[in-house]
Parts: sequence; C-alpha cells; structure tokens
Amino acid sequence: MEWMSPMDASFLHIEDANHPMHIGGVSIFEGPAPPFERLEEMVARKLDLVPRYRQKVRFIPFGLGRPVWVEDPHFNLGYHLRHTALPSPGSERVLRRTAARVFAQHLDRSKPLWEIWMIEGLEQNRWALLSKVHHCMVDGVSATDLMTVMFGEDTPAGSQSSWQPAPEPSEAELVLRTLAHQAVNRSEQVRLVRAAVRRPGTSLGPAADLVRGAMSASLLLRPLGTSSLTGRVGPHRTWSSAYVHLGDVKAVRAAFGGTVNDVVLTLAAGGLRQLLEGRGEQVQGRTVRALVPVSVRRPDEHGAYNNRVSGMLARLPIGITEPVARLNAVRVQMDGLKQSKQAVAGDVLTSLSGFAPPMLLALAGRVAARSPTLGLQTGVTNVPGPQIPLHTLGRRLLESYPFVPLIGPARISIAIFSYNGGLYFGVTGDYDSSRDIDILTAGVQRSMAELLEAVDGSTARMSGTRPGQKLVEPSEPGVNPPAS
Repeated sequence: MEWMSPMDASFLHIEDANHPMHIGGVSIFEGPAPPFERLEEMVARKLDLVPRYRQKVRFIPFGLGRPVWVEDPHFNLGYHLRHTALPSPGSERVLRRTAARVFAQHLDRSKPLWEIWMIEGLEQNRWALLSKVHHCMVDGVSATDLMTVMFGEDTPAGSQSSWQPAPEPSEAELVLRTLAHQAVNRSEQVRLVRAAVRRPGTSLGPAADLVRGAMSASLLLRPLGTSSLTGRVGPHRTWSSAYVHLGDVKAVRAAFGGTVNDVVLTLAAGGLRQLLEGRGEQVQGRTVRALVPVSVRRPDEHGAYNNRVSGMLARLPIGITEPVARLNAVRVQMDGLKQSKQAVAGDVLTSLSGFAPPMLLALAGRVAARSPTLGLQTGVTNVPGPQIPLHTLGRRLLESYPFVPLIGPARISIAIFSYNGGLYFGVTGDYDSSRDIDILTAGVQRSMAELLEAVDGSTARMSGTRPGQKLVEPSEPGVNPPAS
C-alpha cells in the first residue's frame, strides 16, 4: 500500500465527466504487424519491471487521506491490451479519428489505470500502438522512461513472473493505516520546519525563490477577455498531428539564439495565430496565455513512476507577424520567467500542500482547474525522448505522436515529443468547439518553413518529410466524429 503524492492525487480530483485526465500517444511502426499474441507475451514479461501497472487506486473512506495504490487481486492483462484494425485503405486521417474516440473514453478507476491498443491496417504496410495511462501515475518525463521499459530490449522469452498480489486492505485497514501514516508524516514535516528555523541560512535562498515565483505567477493570473480558445468543454475529442525536423529547429536556434523549447513555443504561437485568423478573430497585438509544464525531476529520480512537474505561465505572442520577431519575444519572456523562479515556486507550493486536509485539496483543485477567471487559454508541453531508433517485437518505431488532456476551460492542448531527430506534435481539441485544429497543426509546419526561410532564404528544407507519409493532410474541419 502506497500513498499518492499531493500532485498525483490532484489529477484524480480534477477529473470529471468531460475532463478525463490520462496522457498517452500513438506510435507508428514499420510493418507488417506482429501477431497480437506476441504483444501479450512481451507485456506479460515486462510487468515485473513496472509494478504500478498491476496496482489500482483505493480512496480512503470519508476523505481522511490521499488515495493509495494497492495491488489488484483480480488483475487481468487481457483487459488492458486491446486489438483493432482500421477499415481499408487505413488512412492516417482515420487513424487520428480512431485515436480521438479512444482518448475521449475514461479509464476504469476500479482497475489499473492504463490501456495499450494494437491498431492494424495502417496504409503503407504499417501498424500502430496507442497507449493511455492516467496522469496520476506518470508525468511526461517518467512516461518516457516507462515507454523505454515497455518497448526497449525484450526480456528473455523463457522468463516467467512469480507475482502474487498482496491481500487487498479493507476499508477499516485503509483508515487505520492512513491515520498512522499521517501521524508519522506530519511529525517529519514539523521536524523539517524546526530544522529550517534552527538553520535559517540554508532556507533563505529557497524562500526567496518561492516569493519571487509566486509574485511572478500572480501577475499572470488576471482574467482575460473572451476567446474561442476557452469555454465549456464537452465529452468528445478531436486530435491532430504535425512533424518537424529537430535539426531544422536547432538550425533556427543557432541562427537567432534561445533554446529548442523557445523555437517550439514560437511554432505553437504561429499555429495558434493561423487558427484564430481562420476563425476570423483579431490577432494583432494579442497574446495567448499558456501553461508550460517544466520537469523538476532530479537526475537521480528517473525510474520513479510519479509526477515531478511544475509549470510556468507564458504569453505566446500570436500578435507578432514576423516569425523571427515572434521568436525573439518568446526567448526574452522565457528567460525572464526562468529568472522569476515560477517553476520552483510551483514545486515548493505543491510539496507544502501535504499539510492541507485531503478534502480541501480536492475542492481547491477542482475550483482552480475549472475557474474561468484563471486566465489559462491553452497548454504547451515539450517532452524530450530518445534520439536513437527504438524497436519492439522486431519492428522499428517510425513516429510517436503524444496526447495530453484538456486543462480546465482551455479547449486545446498542445504536446510535443522528440524522437530520433524529429519533433512530433499532438494537438488535442474539444470536438464541439475545435474541430478545425488541423489548421493549427498546418500552421506549425508553415511557421517552421518561415523560420527556415529567414535562416537561409530558402524553403527547400521544409520539414514535411518524415519516416512515413505527411501526417497532416488537407481536410475540411470536423474530420473526427464524436466518441461513441
């Protein structure tokens, strides 16, 4: 029995009927697809390396403590591995539509919170794996570690797991063990506070960072005007994708300064600008307020399957027409946010939330995530992945597009995953209001071309070529129907 951290628990508390809180992605492999039985055998051999995949969530009666992880005595691998196929000719548009339906569906809280789907029949003799895992289990960085475990080198074929589930605790046991855990935990927190008082010099630096970060964030938590980017969110999803070469991004960075992430945020801003222009909205002089998650995981914490993430609130300068000027504005702003210690403050405040009663934490999390006055209009998360080719079941991984949930009133979320020299964009939209997000992903690629043109005066290095066929195809809005 293991208690969730306050942040892990918050992803359960803010979930509701229209906001499933899982992350995931679609990974495309060279074909032909292996027999489904081989996938079952491979995952079965890997489960001892990822014990969380056999654990489920139990809530403490009366909200007396944070939820806990316990081993599922009825764990059935067959429930979590699914098998489907696309109708001929298996276009990538249909793959995106299928993924949108699956991503819109909640994970069953009575079971371990993950699924993997094998999808056959993709054009050009390819197939895909779609993964879903609840955000209370992993953040983007640890999910990358998890993917490496699940789809790295295979375990010897002859190995057999001897796993036997521990007895599931009763509700009375959950209450008693939670109260005992809280007594010990609070005593440890009080001890740490006393130690900090006795040695104030060691605490002044973090305290100053916390104050600076909180002040910086408070300036951005002002209500914004109305926008089609925010509002009520329905239960269905649409999902679009784009690809750019990581080498092209680095060429832009080398020419104009900044970081890879600065260029990525500039591309996102360009895509949002094109989307809002297509909707007939005024963009001149506008910014879009975006939550930019930042990993605060230390190097020695890799391999832990939990959330170690904070965030900064950035203003994406969609009102700047010239692409290099847009990049410079992003770079200057992000440098300032890093100096403001916003991400550090978020991490410290999250750790302090261990003092808060769990029921108040749950209520505060829901109010904060749903409040229209929060001023949050989108999220942009950039997760680094392996830069070498990966293989599973003897097939090479060609492309990997991420999925992230919608955040509060924001109707669009943008995720980027880097793999083997490419940057893969996955854009999630609310089906009822954002069926036109293909315009956004096309705008990302257009922005990349504009920046490259500024670098060398040529669009010959346009990043539309990738390991497969171009993913974002010309299409009319609304290609993804509601989830069934």
